Formats: sequence, C-alpha cells, structure tokens
Amino acid sequence: MKRFFLCGALVLLGVASDGFGAEPLHAGFLFDHFDLTLDLGERTEAAGPFFYSEQKETQHLWALPPLFSWTRDPGIDSEEIDFAYPILTYDRYGEQYRWQLFQLISFAGGPSQEEKAVDRFTLFPFYFQQRSSNPEQNYTALMPFYGHLKNRLFKDEMYFVMFPLYGQTRKKDVVTDNYLYPFFHLRHGDGLTGWQFWPFYGREHKEVTSRTNGFNEVETVGGHDKQFVLSPLFAEQTTGIGTTNLTWTQTSFPAYSIQRSARRDVTTVLWPFFSRIDDREKKYREWQTPWPFVVIARGEGKTTTRFFPLFSRAHNATLESDFYLWPLYKYNRIHSDPLDRKRTRILLFLYSDINAKNTETGAFERRTDFWPFFTRRHDFNGNTRLQILAVLEPYLPNNRSIERDYSPVWSFWRGENNPKTGSASQSLLWNLYRRQSTPGSKKCSLLFGLFQYQSDTEGKRVRLFYIPMGKTKTSATTVGTGPAAN
Repeated sequence: MKRFFLCGALVLLGVASDGFGAEPLHAGFLFDHFDLTLDLGERTEAAGPFFYSEQKETQHLWALPPLFSWTRDPGIDSEEIDFAYPILTYDRYGEQYRWQLFQLISFAGGPSQEEKAVDRFTLFPFYFQQRSSNPEQNYTALMPFYGHLKNRLFKDEMYFVMFPLYGQTRKKDVVTDNYLYPFFHLRHGDGLTGWQFWPFYGREHKEVTSRTNGFNEVETVGGHDKQFVLSPLFAEQTTGIGTTNLTWTQTSFPAYSIQRSARRDVTTVLWPFFSRIDDREKKYREWQTPWPFVVIARGEGKTTTRFFPLFSRAHNATLESDFYLWPLYKYNRIHSDPLDRKRTRILLFLYSDINAKNTETGAFERRTDFWPFFTRRHDFNGNTRLQILAVLEPYLPNNRSIERDYSPVWSFWRGENNPKTGSASQSLLWNLYRRQSTPGSKKCSLLFGLFQYQSDTEGKRVRLFYIPMGKTKTSATTVGTGPAAN
C-alpha cells in the first residue's frame, strides 16, 4: 500500500531520482512534455489529443482540439484564435484584425495607408457598414433597400435604392447606372459612352485615351466599339483601337464566332463542336472538335493531344499537363528556372505527390498525401514529417487551422526528423509510445510512462512504474560514436 501511494506521488509531481534528476514527467497519453524536433522550442500534451501547448521561438500556441486554439507571436505582433474552425475565427496582424462567423458575420478593421482607423461590420449579404477616421470613407448599406459601398464586392464604389430597381457602380473611371438590373443600364467614363436594353439591343464606344502608369510613363489605352442585337444571337466588337493589337470579333451563338487580330485568329462553328485557333504570337494552331473533349494543338507555344476522358498530353516550354482515364491519373509540371515543380495525382485527392525543386541549389520540397491514410512532408531544409491518418489535410494542404485544430485528433502516429540537428522523434497513439533522440541522447516512454528509458553522456537509466531502477555509466569514449548516437 505504501508503494502504491509513493508511485502516485511520483506521477503527480513528476519527481525523478537516482539519475533522472529534474527530468519532466512522461505519462504518455495522460501527460507529456518534450522538446520540439523540427524547431527550437518545447511542447506539452495532455489528455491524449485534446490539449497541448507549444512554445516555438517567440510564438506560443495552446489548443483544445478540435474546439479551440490560440496562437500568439509577440515577435511579429500577430494573434490567431479558432473556435470550432471554421465556425468562428479571429486574426490580428499588428493593428489589423478580423472576426468572422461562418463568413457571414464579420468585424474587421485597422489603419490603412489612407486612414488612421477603419472598422467594418458585415452581415452578408444584407448589411454592410464602415466607419473611418476619414468621414468620406464611411458607408452603410442595407440590402436591398438602400446603401452606399466602397471597395466591396469587386467594385470601387456602389450605390443602390430598392435594388434591382436602381443601382450605380464604379470601377476605376467607368460608372454604370443600372435600372431594373440587369435589363437596362447607362455607362460613361473617360472617353466612354454606352447603353443597353438587354437582351434586345446594346452598344458601347470608347475613344483612344492615355494614362500615366506606376513608372510615371504615359501609355495608350485602346478604344473599342461594342454592340449586340437580341443577345446572344448577334454580337460584334472591335477592341484595341489605337494599339498594335486591333481585334475584331463577331458572334452569333451558337451558330458561329469569328475573331481576327494581328496576333490571333479564332473561328468557331456550332459551338462547342468545331473551333480553330491560329495563335501567331505564341506560335501554335489548335483544333477543338468538340471542346473540351477533343483538342489537338501543334506548335512551339503549345502541343496538345486530348481525347477526354481517355487521355491528354499538353506541354509548352514551361508547362506540362497530362491525364489518363481522368480522374484516375493526372500529372502537372512547371519548369521555369530556378523552379521545377511536379505534381502527380490519382483520383484527384486520393493520392497526391508534389515535388518542388530549386534547380540552382538542388534543395527540394516534397509533400505526399494518400487520403485518409497518411501525409508526408519534406521541406527545403531537409526536415521530414510523417503523419498517419490525414482526413482533411489532402483537401486543405498548408491550412494552419486544420493542422492546429484537427490534425492532433486523428494523427495517431507522428514521425519527425531534423537532419541538421540530428534530432528525431516518433509518437504512437498520442504518446502512449514515444521515442526521441539527439546525437548525444535517447529517450523512450511506453504505456503511460510505466516504462521509461534514457541514455546520454551520464549513462543509461530505466524507470518501471515511475520508480527509478538505477543507472549504468557509459564510457566517455563511446558516447556519440556508437549505435546509441544514431
């Protein structure tokens, strides 16, 4: 009975003696504290996959997977909080912040180049509000009744009253007044006028103008003439007026479409059944019969042979894209020195292998996913990490929230190796078995820490049921040179 209470006290206090010194408690699934393998720092895990905290350089993270995680990094003044990701998240970088609930309700703000302070509230798609230190940037919108928006929904400015009865949008210098959207609109801008009564008739004309670019150089902005009658039965347009690439296009959908320019000619009959492309700029010719099922292209700029879904082979000087029995096998490659990136996929996300290489240094990065069995990563520094069971990682690679909040729940095996420091670690069933090694030491814990082994320059030590069983001294001439150092 006394021995029972003594063992319990050792577990709770993490006290070690007879050679173990102040070694932290290793109780496997229940509690474990250890040094990180791939980075400088330390990590504590408890209650299996349902709690952990991690300190890595200036970054501190603690989490209750899959419900909550909180990451702070004073070094770069950033903060991230996840509540049952992606239900509720908070992100802050400096003074910029954003709260969001299902991407439908959000609070965001912070200073910008033009404003000392700005705060936005969105109840998508019904209510939009912004309050700024610059009153001219304030807006409020309540869909569909009345509103004024700036730099939202891909427009520089929007104004509406009882939408779709009336709405006005501005993109750069082009202003469009919509009445009974999308049927009637008036449009004007720098050298531009136009109107449409869709689908019956519409026309637009733009004069040749000029502007000053970011390099303080004056450049020509081409003009255009566009019109349609009983869309999509007939449409005609001439673009690039005043430039070296004057382009004329006429379409009567689906009967035919013709495009002619100095750089490229396209002829389509009974779309999508018959199309021919003659691209003189990129130096290739292409036939589509019908698109996208049968595509043949030949030339310096593009070579393609596609009979979907049986097979396809397409490449040019920098890109390659092939498939066989799509989606059974898919291969893509980008080669543009110093980048050489290849990706092989089987059944889309069932198996994926991405290999990116720096052709100048020879360093490479590789990621292999076999859903849902494993994901393996090799970074440019040579570090490797293997995770057994990867339910979401193949679909959302490099998603930090998935790695923080969900990966710990199902990754019952983790293996990491750092070749620069010579460190390696393996963990089975959330540290029910854990092994960690460095060039000068080895540690092993099994069955909630009931068996523990450690060897370093001071010798070898063993614990059984948290009770130190003594130690064996190691000769100084053999430490770091024998099998124990590997």
